[in-house]
Amino acid sequence: MADDELCFMPATQLVALIRSKGLSPVELIDAVLDRIERLEPDLNAFATLTADRAHTAAKAAEAAVMEGDALGALHGVPVTIKDLTVTEGIPTQRGSLTQAGNVTDTDAPVVTRLKVAGAIGLGKTTTPEFGWTGVSRSPLTGITSNPWKLGYNAGASSAGAGVGAAAGYGPLHQGSDGAGSIRMPAHFCGVFGLKPTFGRVPNWPVPNNDQTSHVGPLTRTVADAALMLKVMAGPHRWDHLSLEAEPLDYPAVLDPDIKGLKVAYSPDLGHARVDAEVAALVAEGVSVFEDLGCVVEEVSPPFGPDGPDLVRFFWAAHESPLARYLEEWEDKMDPGLVACIKAGMGHSAEDYLRLRARKLEYVGRWHRWLDPWDLLVTPAVSVPAFPAEQLQPDHWPQHPWDWIMWAEFSYPFNMSGQPAASIPCGFTNEGLPVGLQIVAKRFDDLGLLNAAAAFEAAQPWADRTPEF
Repeated sequence: MADDELCFMPATQLVALIRSKGLSPVELIDAVLDRIERLEPDLNAFATLTADRAHTAAKAAEAAVMEGDALGALHGVPVTIKDLTVTEGIPTQRGSLTQAGNVTDTDAPVVTRLKVAGAIGLGKTTTPEFGWTGVSRSPLTGITSNPWKLGYNAGASSAGAGVGAAAGYGPLHQGSDGAGSIRMPAHFCGVFGLKPTFGRVPNWPVPNNDQTSHVGPLTRTVADAALMLKVMAGPHRWDHLSLEAEPLDYPAVLDPDIKGLKVAYSPDLGHARVDAEVAALVAEGVSVFEDLGCVVEEVSPPFGPDGPDLVRFFWAAHESPLARYLEEWEDKMDPGLVACIKAGMGHSAEDYLRLRARKLEYVGRWHRWLDPWDLLVTPAVSVPAFPAEQLQPDHWPQHPWDWIMWAEFSYPFNMSGQPAASIPCGFTNEGLPVGLQIVAKRFDDLGLLNAAAAFEAAQPWADRTPEF
């Protein structure tokens, strides 16, 4: 079997091969690390690569197979961890020179669960400074390139995770999403990214951003995302916001028969600007749901235009505590982040609570409005990839920090806590991927996965890979 074939093979197949002794974890890890070494100078998806640790773990995983030990659900399969997620003994630097070399003595619960399941960590993937933006660059690691066009935005803040999934750095990549940070890399890189229901996967340390950050997978197949979610999900006492329910066996109950589902399709949420090529590809993708037997209705939520003012206030307000770094580090920080921090400074507690009351009303309207439908489908992002040194494409309005203007479809469902995913639906004339967003009702992660699996079966993409 060719090494690159192993690098792109789904985890569901790798697990079976390893268990049957048809594939050594050492052979698999060597193949993936060789590919990473070959491509990393161009892609720059890793903040920290832990090759020696991975080799050691692979040898132990191979020995466990040969000795007939009990094997976890991901035994011997490589995984990456985003550099906002804390890891024992491996730097967690958050894309910032202010955090360079920062090492903790504790794994986040999601990391522990992946290890217990037998996954082999490859290292920490890149993120913009403190995860503040949807553009794949940081002062610490520089530009992380889109594998479909070098130098272009790969999405963020789970930038390296999206690149790793697209480029064959193994099948499983952990991300987090506070305003689209799983779905944007999935859109830009042409992979599947799932933001589960808020609290489905424990998130520790608990972020101070008003319950908007979700932890989830970026993968090349829906079944791999289901497998990874099964391992990561479930209550944890360290995260007081984690859901009490134990996770379903998502891979076992995945059912792509979605005939009869009622699907709401909103091309703009009542207010969002969308590039013509993106809009056309998403519209074609929506027709797939009709072919699958769904009842599709085009809609425009009347409260959609309320979202932009809310997200811009809260995004800046939640970055403003980083002002503590400005006196010493301002000239070494991302200028866009600095502008965002300053925009959020000076708001009073009264301002925050007044806007939060509006936000809670907005969230409540989303939940009530979706009641007649099973799913909502929209574009994942308004634009295809653009040069990563920019915050906005050239043909969009320019602003010192507002990248959110081209990501109006993602943040509403961080605020509402609903599960949402970006799934590839086509390529632009320039060969850049475009994602279609599927949103389900809160707690219906399985329904979302079923719909994504049905779409994947009708319009497969995983066999199309970037050329290197």
